[in-house]
Amino acid sequence: MEEILNFQTNENYDENQIQVLEGLEAVRKRPGMYIGTTGPRGLHHLVYEIVDNSIDEALAGHCDLISVEILPGDVIRVSDNGRGIPTGILEGKGLSAATVVFTVLHAGGKFGGSGYKVSGGLHGVGASVVNALSEWLEVEICDGTDVFKQRFERGEIITDLLKVAKSDCTGTTVTFKPDSLIFEDTAYDYEILLSRLREQAFLNAGITLSISDLRESEPKTKVMCYEGGIRKFIEHIHKRKGLETLHDEVIYLSARNENHSAEVAIQYNDSYNEMVLSFANNIHTIEGGTHEI
Repeated sequence: MEEILNFQTNENYDENQIQVLEGLEAVRKRPGMYIGTTGPRGLHHLVYEIVDNSIDEALAGHCDLISVEILPGDVIRVSDNGRGIPTGILEGKGLSAATVVFTVLHAGGKFGGSGYKVSGGLHGVGASVVNALSEWLEVEICDGTDVFKQRFERGEIITDLLKVAKSDCTGTTVTFKPDSLIFEDTAYDYEILLSRLREQAFLNAGITLSISDLRESEPKTKVMCYEGGIRKFIEHIHKRKGLETLHDEVIYLSARNENHSAEVAIQYNDSYNEMVLSFANNIHTIEGGTHEI
């Protein structure tokens, strides 16, 4: 006779059974809800979230250089030369805007304000989720006058946002170590990160992205900047797959209005299989969608 699973509980279900997870505790409790998995895909997704914030700065016209470094111990450092996360005190919170970005879910400049017209990523949860799932995270912000630093550990504030130096540079640097208590394996794959960054370099013509693996005695570095944008992307795909193209020039179309822009690049080859890659706000939409249709 088959055993019937019994999920019945004799516990009273009352107000004492209701839990409220404060701050970033919910992320650490159920990380899969925010990054999909605690396997390799989720681990690499942490890097994408921080890079996507830098890409948003580039799309807003304030950043043209983004670098990713894999440091010894699988520590990640992402730097850009954007405007820098705002450091002023956020009204009603009593904390700096930068602190709020890293400690409060759904806090950011991408919810309809004038800071960004286009944004990708998790829309306001990216930086805070990365912080919550890191053993430690440090952020350094240059606003053109001062340099600010702050440190967090497992999402908790360890130091206030401190003014540490003077500088006429602008930009944000985020350094973090993924939490081994959360992830099955915290070792980063250079090739996986390289592939994602190359994709972003193709999608954002003229922006320079670099990746360096500094874990070994002989570092690996790749610098990418493609003025041809998605046209070069198609050429790269054909070259990588060893396909013969049926015409030399890539067909390219683009359109723009006040709030939207679209680009399409097409080139036919000698294979019988169609390949359509679509992206919305720089995010690869694997299953297509209305914009692709």
